[in-house]
Formats: sequence, structure tokens, C-alpha cells
Amino acid sequence: MLRDLEWLVALAELGHVTEAAAVIGTSQPTLSRALARLEGDLGVRLFERVPTGLVLTPDGDVVLEAARELVGRHDLLRATLANRLDPETGLVRLAFLDSMATTLVPRLLRAFHEHAPGVKVVLSQEPAHEIRRDLDRGAVELGLTMEHAPEHGWFAVQRERLVVIVPPTHRLGGRRRVDLAELADDELVTTPPGFGHSALVQGLLAEAGVAPRTSFESADLATIEGLVAAGLGFAVVPEAFAGLSGTVGLSLSSPGATRTIGLTWRTDRPLAPPARRLLDLVRSGVWAD
Repeated sequence: MLRDLEWLVALAELGHVTEAAAVIGTSQPTLSRALARLEGDLGVRLFERVPTGLVLTPDGDVVLEAARELVGRHDLLRATLANRLDPETGLVRLAFLDSMATTLVPRLLRAFHEHAPGVKVVLSQEPAHEIRRDLDRGAVELGLTMEHAPEHGWFAVQRERLVVIVPPTHRLGGRRRVDLAELADDELVTTPPGFGHSALVQGLLAEAGVAPRTSFESADLATIEGLVAAGLGFAVVPEAFAGLSGTVGLSLSSPGATRTIGLTWRTDRPLAPPARRLLDLVRSGVWAD
């Protein structure tokens, strides 16, 4: 069908079957059969014969406009795919957690840009469950997250220490280390349920035997740090977020107060060359030097 539409465009532009067949590189009978097949499929007559060749009917004008659009979109799709698959000038689609937007991701992409300056990286900030969904449906090739599906590939990229942050005027602000049990009566600022970070924090609280009331929820850890600085509760965040807006970071006594960030990808199909280049760079570890 697409080939027939391509031939229709050529025939409309040239207005003569013999000339169009020569340009297309096929025989006149083959082109005539393709035209008849298209007219039969659409149920309309597309051309009228005139002494100089062929002219479009009113229905043919409508079909030609749609044919040009479809052929153009197909050509664009082919060009986009060819560009995306080129390891030197292609495209990588990377999803990552919001909490990495100002820390891990900029460092990694700076190294990758130096390594592959012609490759374009399209970024999307998403919660972990959306990263898994987009990997499964092919919307992204790679994801930076704390968790992965068993059927996905996984490479640990970075291990981060978690700390408690409190306002500078908090009663524990002068301490260096704290147990979460000491914050049982304080209000908690954290990520919404369903986020990987929320599950991690709730696990640490359960381990400490406490369930503080949640005062505010935000998907953005930088926002959470700002809310804590404003005196709206305490939070458990990666150490890099402590002190951004004046909060005080306190070490946690729990040995599980860490989070591991990894790169994940589908293993049921080969990665496109540009995505493979990014994965290979991460695995090499040179970007972290």
C-alpha cells in the first residue's frame, strides 16, 4: 500500500504513466496495475486521461494530499530510526528518578558527552514504576533507578548514604548521629507512597519501631529538603541533599541507611548502539574518576 502511494505521488507530479514508470524504475504495466489496485481499494477514480497524459480527479486531489503526508511521515520515520541507531550521531532515551536530577545525572552525562559528543540524549524524570513501564513498552532504552524487574539487566552505579535532615533549630541539631526512634514524635516529610524512596524510608522507620505522622509529601527531594529547612518536619534523604537550604544532616545509626542507584535495561532485545555506548561507559567506571 505504501509503495502504491509513493507511485501515486510520482505519477501525479509527472502526469504521464510512461515517464513516471521510468523515474520509479518499473514497467508501465506494473505501474498501471498499481494504480488500478489503489483505485479499487479506495473505491474512487484518481486520474482522468487527457491528450497530454493524466490529470487528477477531485477525489484524486484528496488522496494525493493524504498520500504525500503518509509518504513524508514514513520517510521521516526511516530517517529518525537511522539517526537513532547510529552510534556516532544517534539517540539515547534515558529515564531517571527526580532525586538524581542535580547529582548523578549531570556528572554522568557530562562524561558521556565528552565520550560521544554527536549522540543526543533525551531525558525524562519519572518515579520508579513509570521507569519500569517505559522500559517495558520501549519508550526508553535505559533507566537510572533504585530497583529493577528481575527480567531486566542491572548494573550498580552508585551507593549513597542516607541521613536524617532537621531544621537548624531542631532539638537534635547539635548531634552528629541519631536513631530514628528519637524522632518518633516528630513529623515526617517524604515522597508519596509508591515511590522507591518512600518504601526505603518506611522500611528504616519500621526497623526502628516508629511510625511518625507525615506532614508533607513531594516527589522532589530538593523540595523536601526545603520544607524541612522551613521547620515543617524531618526527612531521610541522600547525604548530598543535606544543607542545601540550611538543614542539618545527621548520620543514621541503622546499617541499612543507604540506597543503591543502578542502570537498568531490557535484555529481551539488543540495545541500540548509542544506548550500548552509554551502558559501556557506565560499566567502565571512567566517568566517575
